[in-house]
Amino acid sequence: MILKDKIAVIYGAGGGIGGAVARAFAREGAKVFLTGRRRTTIEAVAKDIVSASGIAEAAEVDALDEAAIDKHLQFVIGKAGRVDISFNAIGIHDANALSGAPLVELNAAHFSEPITALGMSYFLTARLAARLMIPNKSGVIKRELSTDVEQALHVDFQSFEREAARCGDVAIC
Repeated sequence: MILKDKIAVIYGAGGGIGGAVARAFAREGAKVFLTGRRRTTIEAVAKDIVSASGIAEAAEVDALDEAAIDKHLQFVIGKAGRVDISFNAIGIHDANALSGAPLVELNAAHFSEPITALGMSYFLTARLAARLMIPNKSGVIKRELSTDVEQALHVDFQSFEREAARCGDVAIC
C-alpha cells in the first residue's frame, strides 16, 4: 500500500475522475477527505470507500471559494494533523453554458469563464495546501485537467514519489 497513512484531500471527488482517484487513493491506504459542490455525490463516494474498508470523510466545499477551502483544510489539520496530498479534479464550471449556443452568440466572457474557473480553483487549492505542507517539508499537490477519462483513471502512484524527488520536499505537479 503505497499511500498507507497518507492524508489526501480531493477536490471534485463527486465527479467520475475525482471519485475514481479517491477510491484508488483509499485502496492504497490513504485517509481521504472528499470535497465537492454536491454533497450527495461526495457522500456516495465516501460510502463506497468506507464499505471497502477505507477511511473517507465528505464535505461540501466550493473549490472557487478561498475561505471555504481554508476552513476545510483547517478541519483536516484538526482531524488528521497534516495534509500529504492535495488533488484537484474539479470539472469545467458551468460547461453547459457553452453547449448548443451558436458561435456568433458567444462572447469572450463565455469562452474564458470555464478556463478562469479551472485556473482559479487550482491556484487556490494549491496555494492553501502548500502553506500547510511547506512547514512539514512534505507533500504533493496535483491537478487533473484531462478530459480523457481512461487516462485520468490510471493513477500512477509512483509519479508522486518521482515528482517529490524532482521538485523537492513539496511537489507541485
